[in-house]
Amino acid sequence: MPDAGKVSGQTPGRVRIENVNHPGLSTTVDAGMYEAMREALLAVLPSKAPGMTESQMRTAVLPALPADLFPGGAKAGWWAKAVQLDLEAKGVIARELSRPLRWHRPGQPTRNTGPHPPRVPGGDLGRSRARDTTAR
Repeated sequence: MPDAGKVSGQTPGRVRIENVNHPGLSTTVDAGMYEAMREALLAVLPSKAPGMTESQMRTAVLPALPADLFPGGAKAGWWAKAVQLDLEAKGVIARELSRPLRWHRPGQPTRNTGPHPPRVPGGDLGRSRARDTTAR
């Protein structure tokens, strides 16, 4: 008999997150911690480029986090990165093609399929390729 507390495969008090670097894979995390970090991250990220670096994001969210969930900023770095990767995978925030990497909130959310721009046919010319091992 199915558990009445579960809705569509979700565990109560948990939320499913994605990782832009591993499309199609997901995991569940504590919903309260996730939502607190999500709100803080979206509050500090600029709405257009130039965005914030990872280090700037981690520092900027600290004052906005609830002390009962993140006492003294404990575990805030891990949660900032996890939520950043999830929001990026869902197209809520955008990664800029810059060094160091920067993120901002785009005008319209778009589904991101990965951390890299789409490949252009023939676009890898000049890069090393695996050697052909077939006899000639």
